[in-house]
Amino acid sequence: MNLTRREFITRTALTAAGAAWLTKLQAAEPARIRLGSCAISLPEAKQAGLEGVELRVGKVPADRLEIADETVRRGYKEQMQQTGLVVPSLMVGILNSAPLASDPRGPSWLEQSIDAARDLGAKVILVAFFSKGDLLDADGKVKKQDVDVVVQRLRDAAPRAKKAGVILAIENTLPATENIRILDRIGHDSVKVYYDVFNTGVSKGYNVPAELRLLKHRVAQVHFKNGPQYLEDRKGYFEPIVAALKDIKYNGWIVLETSNPSKNPVADTRRNAEFVRRLLAA
Repeated sequence: MNLTRREFITRTALTAAGAAWLTKLQAAEPARIRLGSCAISLPEAKQAGLEGVELRVGKVPADRLEIADETVRRGYKEQMQQTGLVVPSLMVGILNSAPLASDPRGPSWLEQSIDAARDLGAKVILVAFFSKGDLLDADGKVKKQDVDVVVQRLRDAAPRAKKAGVILAIENTLPATENIRILDRIGHDSVKVYYDVFNTGVSKGYNVPAELRLLKHRVAQVHFKNGPQYLEDRKGYFEPIVAALKDIKYNGWIVLETSNPSKNPVADTRRNAEFVRRLLAA
């Protein structure tokens, strides 16, 4: 597309203004726990009273991720400006069907995600290990060969993440002790854990508060969910989890990966968020 000199200057100015706005917004973020969602859009999150939204990098595995498209990112930036919300994190969920341990496109996906995160101001990238990408086999044993590949690929991507100011956060079904072993092998502070309190505590039966206290500063971000119910319906479950987060002085994001019992995403997200805020304030 050919641009006139005036159009070029205008577009450049708008891009610079957008970048300046994003930098200012990031600098103004206080060190406290904030609430976001990975299940609704930025406009919906604004209506629900949230502060940000975790974005998918793409829905279908492809050589080039959707989020790598500048036009796609520009659309998200416009929504961020319109709503005043931010994008705290990106989710590489495609790794559940095209595992990082085996798909040759994995390293490129990490690089594309890091570059996109830097452009959007996201500080965390969820690197997923579920379904086909699960690091536990059917007998509950660690897939050592897969872990070896994952360790190397994350170690290779870590310097790029560091330069971009981004954390690669692994989310999986492993207990905290195994995740610590992986992080120790990688040996880089730009790789941490994305902790899902439902996948670990409800699905696997782990002691979530104890795990969080063991992981401490290695927790980059947290998912709260409760299957088809509201968070408050699982009586007594989230209170000790929030207490553990306070104990380890966690001040990142709690991202709601919640369902819609009433079929109203905004209302149900607002209800779940209000429940979490009550726990945080207690």
